[in-house]
Amino acid sequence: MSRISRAELERIARLARLRLDDAEAEDARQRLDAILDYVAQLDLVDTTGVPATAHVIPLATPTREDVPGVLLAPELAVANAPAARGSAFTVPRVLDDEAQG
Repeated sequence: MSRISRAELERIARLARLRLDDAEAEDARQRLDAILDYVAQLDLVDTTGVPATAHVIPLATPTREDVPGVLLAPELAVANAPAARGSAFTVPRVLDDEAQG
């Protein structure tokens, strides 16, 4: 029995903006079922006492001192910008004014 219904698959395809014919939809449903079966197997693994961030191999996370370096002159920073005002980048407005709602 399939874990994913046709309606669920159509919803997932719509959210992913995919247009699937019947053969593609059936193939996708089978593949998603296989993924869910694998996740169900992983669910059976006993992880008692294993920290959520544990790895099977030790991972080094090198860090460096956070020290400021040489600053770029503001005029130079905007020199190749498509639009600038003084030393500031100008970009198209993406939000309406609060007064306009």
